[in-house]
Amino acid sequence: MRTVTSLPYAVKEEEHVWIPMSDGVRLSARIWRPVAAESEPVPAILEFIPYRKRDLTAQRDSIHHPYLAGHGYACVRADLRGTGDSEGVLTDEYLERELRDAEEILAWLAEQPWCNGRSGMMGISWGGFNALQVAARRPPGLDAIVPLCFTDDRYADDVHYMGGCLLSDNLSWASTMFAYTSCPPDPAIVGERWREMWHERLEHSGLWLREWLSHQRRDDYWRHGSVCEDYSAVRCPVLAVSGWADGYSNAVFRLLEGLSGPSQGLIGPWSHKYPHLGKPGPAIGFLQELVRWWDRWLKDVDNGVDQEPRLRMWLQESVPPSTAYDERPGRWVAEREWPSPRIATRPYLLGRWRLARPGLDVPAEELTVESPLSVGQFAGKWCSYNAPPDMPYDQREEDGGSLVFDGDPLDERLEVLGSPVVTLDLAASRPQAMVAVRLSDVSPDGRATRVSYGLLNLAHRNGHDRPEPLVPGQRYHVRVPLNGMAQEFPPGHRVRLSISTSYWPLAWPPPEPARLSIFTGESALELPVRPRGPREPETPDFGEPEGTPPIAATQVRPGEQRWQVSRDLVGYESVLHVIKDLGVVRFEEIGLDVARRAEERYGWTGDDFTSVFGDVRWTMGFARGEWAASTETRTLLTSTEDEFQVHARLDAFEGEHRVACRDWHLSVPRDHL
Repeated sequence: MRTVTSLPYAVKEEEHVWIPMSDGVRLSARIWRPVAAESEPVPAILEFIPYRKRDLTAQRDSIHHPYLAGHGYACVRADLRGTGDSEGVLTDEYLERELRDAEEILAWLAEQPWCNGRSGMMGISWGGFNALQVAARRPPGLDAIVPLCFTDDRYADDVHYMGGCLLSDNLSWASTMFAYTSCPPDPAIVGERWREMWHERLEHSGLWLREWLSHQRRDDYWRHGSVCEDYSAVRCPVLAVSGWADGYSNAVFRLLEGLSGPSQGLIGPWSHKYPHLGKPGPAIGFLQELVRWWDRWLKDVDNGVDQEPRLRMWLQESVPPSTAYDERPGRWVAEREWPSPRIATRPYLLGRWRLARPGLDVPAEELTVESPLSVGQFAGKWCSYNAPPDMPYDQREEDGGSLVFDGDPLDERLEVLGSPVVTLDLAASRPQAMVAVRLSDVSPDGRATRVSYGLLNLAHRNGHDRPEPLVPGQRYHVRVPLNGMAQEFPPGHRVRLSISTSYWPLAWPPPEPARLSIFTGESALELPVRPRGPREPETPDFGEPEGTPPIAATQVRPGEQRWQVSRDLVGYESVLHVIKDLGVVRFEEIGLDVARRAEERYGWTGDDFTSVFGDVRWTMGFARGEWAASTETRTLLTSTEDEFQVHARLDAFEGEHRVACRDWHLSVPRDHL
């Protein structure tokens, strides 16, 4: 990334500003704005997230907020209540109180002498979620948003559930927020009240996993904050951004289809990162794109942004399977509108171990599969957080426990753009079962790279809000959408579809093993095929990534990364062991040492579906001089055929002395899951 030190506007930074809420709670914000804004007010841009502006996101914030401020905007990075240096307690995601807080911040900004009353919201992940949710409430002065790596559907396409299946990332994410909401504010900012504020968090933030496990179907809990319930509520311009290695790319397609106002989509090869910091590369000059977007919609600059293609994507070329990539080869492509009339559906019928084009003889046969629990151990994370190696590995090892359908070697290049769909004519041996469907690019040497996948809890076949058990032996016709993609398959390669009845540990398995019967002739794969020719829309040129210089940070203690699969062939115990340890980092300007370590273990024994467990431990530490505070959290999730069982613990320390300890032991009935 090219660092920029000369900007159109001189920038003033206010490290800490209290923003009062109507209930008396004060939220802590850092503000960058042009010095000239005192006499020439500018629009404001808000990023509102719980990830600690003073330390954990400080380096990232220092790259892009001063950059945007230097182009004529007041950039505000505020901590959610109960996080970082803000007062109050945070007890869940996207609560009504959070959205009201955002509206009150926007109103406060409009009253400041350096703000002209116009504003935008932006953010990645949580900040993308609440930007979209607040936009649907249409507060005065919110004129445009840029959500990144977000969802419009909190039940069907988020970290918690996928296709009605419980994701292991639900546990991982709950454990992350368990750790983050237990962290203390910085005494250098909040003063002597730091201990009181900390203990209020330790006592009242709670165990969010309990709530998320208590809502196993689509209900009003998940409908709240799901903009897909009413796209017409969003009327301001939206630039929706994600990456193919991220878990949230599907929302970009749905938003462009559902929104009636100005909207554009951008999807690159990246994981859960801002595109100017994006990995796998290539990263792009995304901050330049942001300036153009904000100039058009917050300053009314006629710069042609609104005339550009509706959707811009990195079309990925074929690569060998790997758990990490520095770069993904490919090229930028664009579609003037979405859904694009240029995309044609190409069907393949499922035959005996093959994908057949229509017109070929496909006899009706019954094929069966009952997958071992080991299918899924090379699936990678539901969402790559750029903590490699967290991407899927060679699918040949997964295919051994799956039904596999191969297409013929391709005669010419095949480009797929959009969301494939698999329709299955099937029956199950048990009242509760799931199906995992994977699409792979198979090279002539046999290596298989997963390019998309989909899950379906078969009890949810008629809708996520009305699950019902299967009748063993009865045939059903089900539809399994796969994640959206932009992928080329070279000549000589094959398209492979693989079907399994488990996908652990990416998704929690059913209560007991089930055998699926797949009936050929009626089952099919539909690929959205993109033509390539002289009438393609003009492709974008994003330029080199750039940003302002990051703040100084020193690695005091090195971190550790591990992603290890092990199996004991005596006791048949298997474990996926993941360590994400960032070591100790010192933020030089504030003299603060920060430690952060997460350790995740997902295990099982043989084919005992009730033996599966997820065990996540976090350690967070903060120290400056003689002051030190740390927390240790652990969350253990197990299940029987009838219920989920959660055991959790929180310990807090000042120096070496434990100052708080809490334990949770609870059971949650399984609801068709």
